[in-house]
Amino acid sequence: MAKIKYYYDTKTLSYKQIKLSKIEKTKRLSYFIFSSTLIGLIMIVTFFQFFDSPKEKRLINEINHLVNQYEVLDNKMSKIEVVLDDIQKRDDNIYRTIFEADPIPTSIRKQGFGGINRYKELEGFSNSKIIIETSSKIDQLTKQLYLQSKSFDEIIDLTKDKLSMLASIPAIQPVSNKNLKRMASGYGYRIHPIYKTRKLHTGMDFSAKIGTEIYATGNGKISKVRRSKKGYGNYVEINHGYGYKTLYAHMSKSIVKKGQKVKRGEVIGYVGNTGTSVAPHLHYEVHKNGKKIDPVNFYYNDLSTEEYSKMLEISSQNNQSFD
Repeated sequence: MAKIKYYYDTKTLSYKQIKLSKIEKTKRLSYFIFSSTLIGLIMIVTFFQFFDSPKEKRLINEINHLVNQYEVLDNKMSKIEVVLDDIQKRDDNIYRTIFEADPIPTSIRKQGFGGINRYKELEGFSNSKIIIETSSKIDQLTKQLYLQSKSFDEIIDLTKDKLSMLASIPAIQPVSNKNLKRMASGYGYRIHPIYKTRKLHTGMDFSAKIGTEIYATGNGKISKVRRSKKGYGNYVEINHGYGYKTLYAHMSKSIVKKGQKVKRGEVIGYVGNTGTSVAPHLHYEVHKNGKKIDPVNFYYNDLSTEEYSKMLEISSQNNQSFD
């Protein structure tokens, strides 16, 4: 039951009952509701300003956990960068050096991404910095790994090409000459057997009986087959590729044709005494990029260290050539 309130009337000097109109009751009720709501809101705002709700606490823990995971991920990526840098150094300074290939410039390996801001959507958050830095590192590592993968693909191709090159470069003696004393003359200035003047001898002479087998010293394709009574006489030229050619002169007979592919150790003809030759022998030349070079450096598959030293000694003697 509601309490009845009175007020003291000074005119009548008596107490009278307080009676409120409907409007006044409505106003008081409205003031009460408004005040209660305002106080409630103030209390709620104050509470959430200084105290976290269970949901907020859970979200904060999750954020802290994610930040810690980002830091762990960043640390792991730093270790990956060290390993990748080592692989890249090996690639540039070992693998590509072996295969005579140009290294990939550091400016290309470390090149960033141009154009628009790739991480704009990650800006504006309390942890934007670590998220952007991590994303940038991941993108950079992804690009470097892609470049390294492509580089290794190239190295594989270079390896295959290198094997072909090693099989093609002249590497054995053109005649089976176990007795190195039968190597008559080496590369250099020698006395010409006919003109008796000093002249550059551009190959090596191997003394052998007519009909002795002559071998291709590396894989290649026959580029010339000539028959003549002058100069080199009957001779064969092999194009080995990679800038290398070999020439086999004064043959009695060749058994190959122009355009024919030959393998190292395959018989291409026989020793003779044709052209300007004063005795049965094979005149053998090695050409590199169009220049005649000393063949003595191309017998590493055929001779031991002692045999090679002996050949160097004999080839350097300033004697008379056979052609």
